[in-house]
Amino acid sequence: MERVTIIGLGLIGGSLGLALKKAKVSGLEVVGYNRGPRACLKARKIGAVDKIVWNLGGAVKQSSLVVIAVPVVAVKDIMEAIAPHLPAGCVVTDTSSTKAQVMEWARDILPSSVHFVGGHPMAGKETPGIDGADAELFQDATYCLVPSVTAPSEAVDAVVELAQIVGAKHLFVDATEHDGFVAAISHLPLLMSAALVSLTTNSQSWREMARLASSGYRDVTRLASGDSTMGHDMCVTNKENIGRWIDALTEELGRFKTLMNEDGEQFRIELARAQLARDKWLAGKQTSELDAAVKVHGGTGETLMSFLVGQRLARAMQGPKADDRSRRK
Repeated sequence: MERVTIIGLGLIGGSLGLALKKAKVSGLEVVGYNRGPRACLKARKIGAVDKIVWNLGGAVKQSSLVVIAVPVVAVKDIMEAIAPHLPAGCVVTDTSSTKAQVMEWARDILPSSVHFVGGHPMAGKETPGIDGADAELFQDATYCLVPSVTAPSEAVDAVVELAQIVGAKHLFVDATEHDGFVAAISHLPLLMSAALVSLTTNSQSWREMARLASSGYRDVTRLASGDSTMGHDMCVTNKENIGRWIDALTEELGRFKTLMNEDGEQFRIELARAQLARDKWLAGKQTSELDAAVKVHGGTGETLMSFLVGQRLARAMQGPKADDRSRRK
């Protein structure tokens, strides 16, 4: 890569620029383009780009790699605008949170002389725009890659290198599979967060409730503070998958409601299982701590986790009395 052009200098585009510049890759020039001038000037000021080009054609001219980092619905218009100006052999990628629709646009719009590799860094935060840009945003994050069927290995390698330079771990995934997965672990949480805010703030009792709302409400509603345009676009381009997960969540909430109303032992067990499932997922991210524990106790991380989770689940199922007995011992 000699020249990388980033189209869209918001949270993701700005963070990519900062991460690339921080890596100090010899001979690499980062060019930025954004429709609004404020983001351009801020990106230049904080060192996310080497220079700003104020028209799309000029921004992609002579670029080795073009990164489209705009809301999903805007990707199509960007592709149509840059298609006549892309140099032969150029690699084009994106950062969109849905992939199937983007892959279709790339196939239909981009010239055959360039190569498209879809991308989606699984990173972000609720602070939108260039003001939230962070050079460490992608550190240890999963960077999903969806190469087009015509992309040669050199083009794929270029985007793999991009992911590695900014500190991410690349993962190849099918576009349809990707959209089904992110509907559950990214898009559904956003809608849950927004729906809870809508429900509570529209309540006649919100003024009183707001005085009591604390860390639990803040944490669960964090995603509602994100970029609304970005959220809208990723949902409308993945609505079938999200709809299925909404139906599944509604059914699961109904099951929990039934268990709660019955006030039976199974309700507490389900809560304990959810707690342990999340703890296990979190522990899986903390590989260094697990590796240290394995060195002390021997065996594999999976065996150790099964042992620890099994012990905790047994205590949870036995209830508070078991905890009291263990403390007395």
